[in-house]
This record gives sequence, structure tokens and C-alpha cells, in this order.
Amino acid sequence: MEYAQRVGGQTQPEDFGCAIGLIECTSITTGVVVTDAMLKHAPVEMLWARTVSPGHWIALFCGEVDEVRVALTRAIEVGGEDIVDDLFIANLAPAVPEAIRGPRAGLDIDALGIVEFKHVASTIIAADAAVKTADVELIELRLGMHLGGKGFFLLTGSTGDVEDAVAAAAAIGRERGTLVRDAVIARATEELIPHLLGDLG
Repeated sequence: MEYAQRVGGQTQPEDFGCAIGLIECTSITTGVVVTDAMLKHAPVEMLWARTVSPGHWIALFCGEVDEVRVALTRAIEVGGEDIVDDLFIANLAPAVPEAIRGPRAGLDIDALGIVEFKHVASTIIAADAAVKTADVELIELRLGMHLGGKGFFLLTGSTGDVEDAVAAAAAIGRERGTLVRDAVIARATEELIPHLLGDLG
């Protein structure tokens, strides 16, 4: 998959403001209406506003903490039952937008962790929590496109750190009802590594 096709694939890490918010709607029509309403309600900057598998709409926006919180509140009010997931992060870890852009090259793979979610927002929240919990490196964070709307991320580090990071991420998924699966591989086979650092297509 070309990185430009990824949700957020063309976004530069420096584009992310000090706080981010995201809504995901089951209805594209509602998503467009919600996005318009929140942009009229608070001075936030849109990073992505687009369709995503399986026919959902997502809008990711950034700005000052209070502005993002106000915009998200308005989006939830307008979107109602059509909003299936949302996020608010006051200070996103820099590794997260880097991993959204595609597999990060030059990483030494030690233990491998993978966590899979039903929705985009939960994937981002959990990845942020994982890298803030333990000394791990995000390899890739894949969102929505060609995944039936799901998201997942891969990370590496020592076995203990990967276990802690995956546990923190999985706990968020369970709490939000969006966790699909999680796993830790203490020693990934050498044949697998090039596929992790390339395209998992």
C-alpha cells in the first residue's frame, strides 16, 4: 500500500498540535455534518476528514487543549448514536504520528508486540499509552484502510517492556470494548522481520 493511501499517511508529525481529537461515525453524511458543526464551534485545525472502511467517516483535528475538548464535545452532541468511537489526547507521543506514516526503518527488533482494535480512535489512544508506559519503539500503526475499519500497531523492545506496553494498550481496548486481539512474541523469526519493516499489505 502506498503511504499516501493510508489514513494520515501524508500527515507530517509536526502537523500535530498540542492536543488532538477524533470522531468516527458510522454514517458518512452524519460525519460531514458533525465536522462542519465542530469547525464552526471551535477554532481547531483539521488533520484528516475522510471516509474509511467499512463506509465510516473519521475526522482528526488538533489545537489548544480547551479548543479541542470543546470541538469534541460539540461533535458528540451533533453525531449522537452515529459516533462509534472518539478520542481526546492532550499531549500525543511523537512516535505515534511517525508510526502512522508507515513502518519505521532502522529499528532493531527484539521482542515483538501487536495489538488489534475494532476502531481507529482506540488504536491511536492505545498506541499513545503503550509508548508512555514502557521503553518501547512503535514499528507501525495502521488505521482503517484495507482493514475493514480496524486498526493495529506493532512495537518492539525488551520482552518485559513489550509485555507492559501491550498490557496497557489491551486494557484500554477492553475498557472501550474495542480490543480484537493482542500478542507478544519474545523472539520473532528472522524471516518475518523484513515484512514488519516493509509493507504488510
